[in-house]
Amino acid sequence: MNTRLSNMFTEEELKDIEGLKRGSDFIEVKCGCTSRKYGDTIGKLRVFTNGQFLISCECTPSCEEEKLTPYDFEKHSGKEGTRKWKNHIWVIMKNKKVPLWRTVLLKYYKHASNGANELTSTLAKRLFHRDEFVRCSRCKKERRFRLRTDEDCRRYHDAAKARKWKCANWPYDKITCKVDEERASRKSCRGCPRSPSCKGCTTCVCFGCFKCRFLDCKCRTCVDFVQNAEP
Repeated sequence: MNTRLSNMFTEEELKDIEGLKRGSDFIEVKCGCTSRKYGDTIGKLRVFTNGQFLISCECTPSCEEEKLTPYDFEKHSGKEGTRKWKNHIWVIMKNKKVPLWRTVLLKYYKHASNGANELTSTLAKRLFHRDEFVRCSRCKKERRFRLRTDEDCRRYHDAAKARKWKCANWPYDKITCKVDEERASRKSCRGCPRSPSCKGCTTCVCFGCFKCRFLDCKCRTCVDFVQNAEP
């Protein structure tokens, strides 16, 4: 097995997964998603060494969808209900359908690595950024920033990298350091659509996209993202 892959997956972990193939920088397994209306949609899931997940659909001989994200494959299959691809997409293990969340494959899923691919997918249009906090350099109180729009993301980005950001610079209302900061119980709610008290998940934590990284910014975070993002 490729050295980088073997560092994450052992032969024992993969032996029961049907359709296993190994490439120079990926492993491939048979996968599927079941719709009550259309039945099973079969595909081939490739897990790359950089953590990217891509699925080649085989629903019909004429299907040309070869690089679907898990989210888009779930939608392409016609699966009804909420989008929970980790529960709905399965692999075959010992002749049984096993959802991805119950396999070792997901521990290799890296949100940041999939982000560049998802920028052109439906998921990119609904990419969510949770609320963040910036600490005042004077009173040390934390103030909430809501990252819902491009403008919101830029406001937070500029505030977070400012060395001497103060409460008076908060963009929503005019406040001073005398204003109390949010209670701890309130600060734990950061807007995740999956769970109000979420401490951080792939639904609400973004490690870089063109909504929260900026072409005209020269900070190291933005420069690295722009240089490594796929065109």
